[in-house]
Amino acid sequence: MNIILDMTTLLRRVIKRRTLTGIDRVGMAYVQHYGMTAQALMHFGGKTWLFSNRDSQKLFMWMTNPTSSWSIIKILITGILSSSINTIDKNTFLLNTGNIRTDKANYLQKMHARGVKLIFLVHDIIPITYPEYCSPGEDKRHIEKMNYVLSQATGVITNSNSTLNDLKQYAQHTHQKMPPAQAALLASGINVLTPGKRPIQKPYFVILSTIEPRKNHLLLLQVWRNLVQKYSDETPQLVVIGKRGWECENIIDLLERSQFLKNVVTEIPRCSDVDLATYIHHSQALLFPSFIEGFGLPLIEALTLNVPVIASDLAVFKEIAGDVPEYIDPIDSRKWIELILEYTKPNSIRRYNQINRIKNFKAPSWTEHFNKIDLFLEKINV
Repeated sequence: MNIILDMTTLLRRVIKRRTLTGIDRVGMAYVQHYGMTAQALMHFGGKTWLFSNRDSQKLFMWMTNPTSSWSIIKILITGILSSSINTIDKNTFLLNTGNIRTDKANYLQKMHARGVKLIFLVHDIIPITYPEYCSPGEDKRHIEKMNYVLSQATGVITNSNSTLNDLKQYAQHTHQKMPPAQAALLASGINVLTPGKRPIQKPYFVILSTIEPRKNHLLLLQVWRNLVQKYSDETPQLVVIGKRGWECENIIDLLERSQFLKNVVTEIPRCSDVDLATYIHHSQALLFPSFIEGFGLPLIEALTLNVPVIASDLAVFKEIAGDVPEYIDPIDSRKWIELILEYTKPNSIRRYNQINRIKNFKAPSWTEHFNKIDLFLEKINV
């Protein structure tokens, strides 16, 4: 069984030194797992290059430990010059772990025509089921992507049973055939990091996500304004970690212009992994009030660091963490205030009880993930 990894989008982000998104981190996990034997595929300028195993390993090694720009230029030139798609074995899988571009999909069709089995990792179908939380037109683009996946995939991987069920329902609703599929929870690498010293002396809470409507920052900012008006200097700090996204003008207005919030809300657009681990580790709890999620890496990251979580009552969160976190309706502001105040107390019984429950939390691992994926690919290959 041979593996080809589509590196087009991920390599661009690494070259530009951009902070890796959750999808990017999944792509890097696939590089680390399959990199010793896989081949790298690159597509740009309307052309496709399949690197040799030797050149692929050089590329994968550079991606996991980027050095100079000149080094990657040499690797790419060598890989392109020695590229060949004429030696593809029939027992070959092309794995696409994200950023499916249907407008650039003819190279996938060429691979399919050569007998390559196309495997797509679907992270969510939120733009289809909840278009009101996404940028305009994203629902149509995602429909195109999912229709392409359902029509062309040899197999589908999803990050959770929740996402898999959503995709199955979409296939049934649109009268399309559902390809063989495997759900496999994702893991986080934050547990290998050692947190630093406490960054804020007063009690504080963390929300970790891009600022966008479905993440429900607005609820927390309204909650914090209420707390300031009632408790003044005794109000805990709220640390908002994540870059500003789309259609969040009202949230930005509160962050930038509210006199009530300026001393109790700290916004951190960019955060290293070590700093992230530090902020989460010393917090009273991670707050996760999203309206909908395909997964929930911040939840895993917090519980891995033995930090309590207060989250929306979502099926995918319960799939990941069972009854460990506190679950609240994402629009029940009164309950959010009640729990935030409770978890702020130095001797909070509810917080203590959740910390005890965390002892029973088993974080998903990449070993478990890839054990499932390898068995899935072997089954398809029969």
